Amino acid sequence: MVEITAAELEAAEKIFGERLDLAKRYVEHLATSGTERGLIGPREIPRLWSRHVLNCAVIESAIAMDSHVADVGSGAGLPGLCLAIARPDLELTLIEPLERRVIWLQEVVDDLGLDNVTVMRTRAELAVGMVDADVVTARAVSALSNLAGLTIPLLNGHGEVVAIKGRSAAEEIEKSKKVIRKLGGVDTSVVVCGQELLEEPTTVVRIIVNKPGKTA
Repeated sequence: MVEITAAELEAAEKIFGERLDLAKRYVEHLATSGTERGLIGPREIPRLWSRHVLNCAVIESAIAMDSHVADVGSGAGLPGLCLAIARPDLELTLIEPLERRVIWLQEVVDDLGLDNVTVMRTRAELAVGMVDADVVTARAVSALSNLAGLTIPLLNGHGEVVAIKGRSAAEEIEKSKKVIRKLGGVDTSVVVCGQELLEEPTTVVRIIVNKPGKTA
């Protein structure tokens, strides 16, 4: 069992509620087969809850009810599987190009019985037209100037990008303004999630997209 501190457990209970056991099983997958297959580094095991699962799960507060969420470069399911567990109202499409990761993701989805998740093996740019998302999420995929081009087109002209970023979020926004505007981004901001739950809250870049002529 992966150890969880009292503070982490309290946060996990608030985020996952009655689905906490599913979250615990997901963490065990990360710590065992996820590590064995190279999706998570062995050194990350002691901080799976704080640095990874809770860090990702708190962004659920930035996503509207019943949204279709596309998670780009899903990898070990961060944040896609965290959101699927925390928010059964969401429909998740996990977009991941590497076969070994896709196989692992599908195994975890099947084991946890997550019927709100579809795993898609493809690159984000090739998924345009195949996915019509309300929200696109990403974590540790690329710099925002490049990430905008991978995420915004999946919204089909209307929706939001919710990208987990670090302390350089505001700087990345400044460098990406022209690209984001060209792609249909009308408002870009830094949002902090989980301030009341986590010792280190999660910094998110939120891009509102609304291309002329597109409606919700």
